[in-house]
Amino acid sequence: MSVPGPPPPEGVLTGPPDILKSGEPTSAEIKTSSPGTHNQVVLLDTLEQEISKFRECHSMLDINALFTEAKHYHAKLVNIRKEMLMLHEKTSKLKKRALKLQQKRQKEELEREQQREKEFEREKQLTAKPAKRA
Repeated sequence: MSVPGPPPPEGVLTGPPDILKSGEPTSAEIKTSSPGTHNQVVLLDTLEQEISKFRECHSMLDINALFTEAKHYHAKLVNIRKEMLMLHEKTSKLKKRALKLQQKRQKEELEREQQREKEFEREKQLTAKPAKRA
């Protein structure tokens, strides 16, 4: 067990001041520390304001970058939409053409079938028939 010694003389520090223990002092700590640090308080407040302005500028740059990126993707979407409309028109035209061709083939096939039937009937009429005996 150690015996406490006599108290230190007036004005001598026994350890680091409270301001230095927690790292950098805040403006509130400096304001309460002594009246001679008014310039430091003003300087710290100005510095904090500058830091907040700097952060705002960086956030504005980020926002501008996001808007630029959004414009880029919007342009891409517009191009894709135009391309999709063009492809839709082409497929519609191709479907109409395919339907017309199918109808034309069916009509030709029907005409051929009718022509065969006519030829078959004509052949049937041309074949000799046995005469009826009365």
